[in-house]
This record gives sequence, structure tokens and C-alpha cells, in this order.
Amino acid sequence: MDVNQAKQEHLLALKVMRLTKPTLFTNMPVTCEDRDLPGDLFGQLMKEDPSTIKGAEALMLGEMLTLPQNFGNIFLGETFSSYISVHNDSSQVVKDILVKADLQTSSQRLNLSASNSAVTELKPECCIDDVIHHEVKEIGTHILVCAVSYTTQYGEKLYFRKFFKFQVLKPLDVKTKFYNAETDEVFLEAQIQNITTSPMFMEKVSLEPSMMYNVTELNIVDGGEQGESTFGKMSYLQPMDTRQYLYCLKPKPEFAEKAGVIKGVTVIGKLDIVWKTNLGERGRLQTSQLQRMAPGYGDIRLSLEMIPDTVNLEEPFDIICKITNCSERTMDLVLEMCNTRSIHWCGVSGRQLGKVSPSAFLSLPLKLLSSVQGLQSLSGLRLTDTFLKRTYEYDDIAQVCVICPYMSNEC
Repeated sequence: MDVNQAKQEHLLALKVMRLTKPTLFTNMPVTCEDRDLPGDLFGQLMKEDPSTIKGAEALMLGEMLTLPQNFGNIFLGETFSSYISVHNDSSQVVKDILVKADLQTSSQRLNLSASNSAVTELKPECCIDDVIHHEVKEIGTHILVCAVSYTTQYGEKLYFRKFFKFQVLKPLDVKTKFYNAETDEVFLEAQIQNITTSPMFMEKVSLEPSMMYNVTELNIVDGGEQGESTFGKMSYLQPMDTRQYLYCLKPKPEFAEKAGVIKGVTVIGKLDIVWKTNLGERGRLQTSQLQRMAPGYGDIRLSLEMIPDTVNLEEPFDIICKITNCSERTMDLVLEMCNTRSIHWCGVSGRQLGKVSPSAFLSLPLKLLSSVQGLQSLSGLRLTDTFLKRTYEYDDIAQVCVICPYMSNEC
């Protein structure tokens, strides 16, 4: 693990220690029943043990803290802290000491030294101390390179290095899914799994939307306390457990009015995840920009602005359709209404709607009725662009529950 640049004995000694929070001391309690051969011997020994909690000696966790016994695991998003000490083991005064600490990753080399200026002199049995910090942003192999250069009292310039290699692991597995609503809303489901070996306290999981969207977090209890999470007050994520977070994104008005803007691949935003582990050690991850493929609506998009949830059998009801020109040319539209087995349109078929400019829309109120009970699909609308003689048919536009007012049948 340590490699010296030169084989000769140096006047200075370099020591590097990782700084981490201590852990709670754990012991393995051994108990037995009073009628067993040892009697109360084990219980008495645990009461005399200074590491146990008084009154709860059988609990594995104790009152003492344990300092780290090894390098431990480093996870992506955590802050790597290290203590560097250069000690003068000789009886000579050493001059012009320069200590440099670099972190080599798979893609870059970072200078972590707090100061790049040399120390004028270092007397015997004295030391130079430094603490470095770095927020880990890459997984894989990292090498901490500590280099020391100095000049002896005879003017000889000496130099040596030490290498400390460690692995950065992935703490969370994040998966995302997008769901497109009938309106312009987009629902994002983020599945977050703890793939470490210790519990995590999820301090914050938020979505930072792009400039095109407004976001609504759906992880808050309606009617509960202010900001009460659906996961409870103590938001712990156990090892290998998975949790789903849901967000609703809606295009801002200036973008929603322009149908041609939200096409193809669009940037939704990025997730910001903050957690705490052992004794409050903090970690933070930000995903890359999340992208989704906007659904293709063709040249014309037909959506519903208003539709009732339930309607009565054989009674006319009103809907409002929104027709949007998603193409880059002006259209002259004609609307045809074709009856189906259960849906009957009221009004004149084949009427002129007029010209619709690119990215423009028009709201169209329509009246219809259903002759069949149950959950019925609205179909039978046809739009024709008279400029290009091109016809667009729309089936399964939406569904409506049809009930008989004189019966107790439900959809």
C-alpha cells in the first residue's frame, strides 16, 4: 500500500489517517435463566461491565464509543476527510518542507492541500499537521498521493511519496419512471434503494425541475401536520430497502401554450438526495439531468379540457375539446362526428372550424349522449385538413361512467 520514492532512510516520517465518526460499542450479551447452573453469574458480570448500559445490560449497544479500527468504506456523495502529519524523527533541523496531497481518480487529479507554501524549518520532534476534505463525486478506485520534499542542514534536497489506495462505493440505487397523463402533466416515480450495510436517515429527497416545468411533491400527507411525510416522522431506510417518491410536473404557462416547444427529448430536472448515516455523517447525491421522450401527438393533438365523471343514461352531457396545431403550418379544419354503438353525438357533422395557426389551439364545446350503461369510451371524432386533404381520426379519447338514474347499478 505504501511505496517510497527512494530506498534511503528519511529524516521525516509521514503518517496519514482517515477521519471518521466513531461508532457505538457493541457487545454480545450472554444470559441464562435463574434455574440454570450458572444462576445469576452472567447477569452479575454484565452489570459490572463498564461498557453496558445500566438497567439494560442485555442490550447489544453500549454507552461507549469505538474509534475506527480500519479504513472503512467510503461512499459516493460523502466527504472524505484525512489527517496528514509530517514528523521530524531526526536530531537535525530540516528546512523548506513542502507537503502536497493529491487525489487521483479515474478521470482527474485534484490538489487537496490547504497551502502550497513551504514551511521554513522543522525542529527535531516537531511536526506539521494538515487536515484535507473532499466531497467524493466519482465511484471506483481513488489514490491519495502524499509527497514531501525538504532540505537537510547540509543543503541536500530530498523527496519521497506515499500512495494510499481506496475504493469508493455506490450507496444508493436510483431508478426513475415517467407516466404521461391525459393533460400536459407528467408524473415521475423515483425508486431509491439503500445498497449499503447500514441504515440511512433520508433527510431530503427533492426534485429540482428544469426551466420548462413546475413541480408538485406528492410525498406529503393531505390534512396532516405541516409538511408531514408519507413515510412518517422518522424516515429511515434499512439496508436493501426500497422507497418510492412521486412528483407531478406541469409545463409552465409560457411553454404549455406553445405546442411545438415540448417535443422529442425534454429535460425534466434532477433529483437532490441528502442522507445521514452513523452518528450524523452526511452524504449528498445529485443525479444527472433526467430526460424523457415527449409523447408524439402528430400534426394535431386532441385533448379534453372538461368531461364529467358520471353521466345519466340517454341524457345529453357536455364536454370541451381542445384542438392544438402541433405542426409548423396553418391548417383549415373540418370536424366530423361519427356515432358508435353506444356513443351518439349531438349537433351538425362536417362543420368548418376555420384556420388554426402553428402552435395555436381552439376550445370546442360538444354535446353527446350514451345509450349503453357502464364505462364507455368516447370515439368517433374525425378532423380533416382541407389544405392537404389529410384526415385524422380519434378513437378512445376518454372514458365516462354511464349510470341509470332509476337503478342502483354502478360502474
